[in-house]
Amino acid sequence: MSTTESSSNFDNLEQMSIQQLLQNINQEDASVPKAVQQAIPQIEALVKEIVPKMKDGGRLFYIGAGTSGRLGILDASEIPPTYGMPHDRVIGLIAGGDGAIRKAVEFAEDDEQQAWKDMEVYDINKGDVVIGIAASGTTPYVIGGVKKANEQGLVTGCITCNADSALAAEAKFPIEAIVGPEFVTGSTRMKAGTAQKLVLNMISTSVMIQLGRVKGNKMVDMQLSNNKLVDRGTRMLMDELSISREEAEKLLKKHGSVRKVIDNVR
Repeated sequence: MSTTESSSNFDNLEQMSIQQLLQNINQEDASVPKAVQQAIPQIEALVKEIVPKMKDGGRLFYIGAGTSGRLGILDASEIPPTYGMPHDRVIGLIAGGDGAIRKAVEFAEDDEQQAWKDMEVYDINKGDVVIGIAASGTTPYVIGGVKKANEQGLVTGCITCNADSALAAEAKFPIEAIVGPEFVTGSTRMKAGTAQKLVLNMISTSVMIQLGRVKGNKMVDMQLSNNKLVDRGTRMLMDELSISREEAEKLLKKHGSVRKVIDNVR
């Protein structure tokens, strides 16, 4: 039996008090960063492949089903507002299509051919990278997509939470974050999902930094899409250029981004 499907370290959950439930869930969650830490060499190897591809104009595709697919879409959707990248540079796809983001689509993950069909809509090519996300490492939609990407000469990676899975065997650069049994047996939206989110954060953040989308520790290319972000950009300029809030606001309004202000003022 796979680790993600093995029996919880706890039993008789319905007999626990609310406090006990929360403490025990938290206890289990505490093991997740350690599992991700063990996978850092694997994460590093994949990031080193992604960066030059994206520098040359390539794209990053995430493919997954259920929670795994939703996590990929979440990470992809946050790249444009955070780093000012076009929406078509990091793309998240989920088995069953966009409708599956909110509501599960029965048996969508069992179609081994569909992921590649979904990627072909975007004219996927050898310049792109595909990362399959599946806690179990057995999802046909994901395995089929990675396998076809390999056949077409693309760089492939994966994020899974079982050792020696079929998905990891297909991916050229597998990442295995082995978090152990879930608090509720088989509920991989818990520890496995948390591990996948952490790994996705590490991949996309390190790639964006390597692509020059961060200056110092600031998101200088972020989209100014709400008042909070305009305020953040204003404070960045006040700090970076040692100017007043009034002047920073004026420059930000004129140039439209923190980076453009810095590049034009200095």
